[in-house]
Amino acid sequence: MLRVYRYVLPEVREQLRYWRGKAETIPDPELRKQAIASMTSKQFHCEGGAVYAAAHLSMRHILIPLIVAFQTISDYLDNLCDRSTSLDPEDFRRLHQSMLDAVDPAEPLHDYYEFREEREDGGYLGDLVKTCQASIRMLPSFPTAAESVRELVGLYCDLQVYKHIRKDLREEALLEWWQRHQAKYPSISWNEFAAATGSTLGVFMLFLAASGTELRPAAVKAIHDAYFPYICGLHILLDYLIDQEEDRAGGDLNFCSYYDSVDVTVERLALIVSEARSKSQRLDHPPFHRMIIEGLLALYLSDPKVSKQQDVKRISRVLMKNSPMMRMFFFVNSIWIRRTS
Repeated sequence: MLRVYRYVLPEVREQLRYWRGKAETIPDPELRKQAIASMTSKQFHCEGGAVYAAAHLSMRHILIPLIVAFQTISDYLDNLCDRSTSLDPEDFRRLHQSMLDAVDPAEPLHDYYEFREEREDGGYLGDLVKTCQASIRMLPSFPTAAESVRELVGLYCDLQVYKHIRKDLREEALLEWWQRHQAKYPSISWNEFAAATGSTLGVFMLFLAASGTELRPAAVKAIHDAYFPYICGLHILLDYLIDQEEDRAGGDLNFCSYYDSVDVTVERLALIVSEARSKSQRLDHPPFHRMIIEGLLALYLSDPKVSKQQDVKRISRVLMKNSPMMRMFFFVNSIWIRRTS
């Protein structure tokens, strides 16, 4: 955490200031509004993702710009799709082609706004993609991790397409998508799979692994298996857990709402936590990954939204019961950060 406060957060904020300056010059008013809003309301996504750079400080000059640019693309597109007048899956698919291009240095830029009215971004999205590509070229072991990265990014893009289409079509589309992958993930349900695809943490961990010089395919597979679906699933399910009340009010999709009861929710989340811990023990530097898991639990379960929802408060008490000192540290730390930011 000392590394995070001393090195990572100041450099993340410097990167965000740069991209905010670029966003403020976007010619189209709607694109400009959504680009700025995504950084204003979701800055903590970049700050949280860049924690992975703290594990390899000598490569932070590559990892931090990469993680910030990639997460900024994700947050910007999420705003465009969430607040869009468009419900066109072709539009959403083309927008998210930028994320696939961002992790493939050989890929040329595409016309990401081809299927929407708002098009003039002054090169903003293309510059974010090119920043990712340039950073990835400097990761010594990226070719070893490339296939796994592309798979996770592809699943992320699929989710963004299916969850933003018309409300009466999205559940059927998500279930059909799940059927294509179900055999590979027999221990989880469709809503848990969908939630896991919505996390970028597995991609960031693979970026970190690729910043070393001796990454082996076996290590890539172990990272992929630990992060997807378990650590990634925990990340997004906790996010949905605390957002249930506001999602109900807004009629938004919430993957935690598909559990049959509070007891089932507790049981499934506890199982995912257990699997995440177990599989992270097989990775290099297990304490780092344990920190990520306990940090996620503490960050989300310390959110003020928890105390306003009785069912969520009950689930939080169960998950935080007999908490290790590490999680309690992050719990207090998360409360302190919210009060001082």
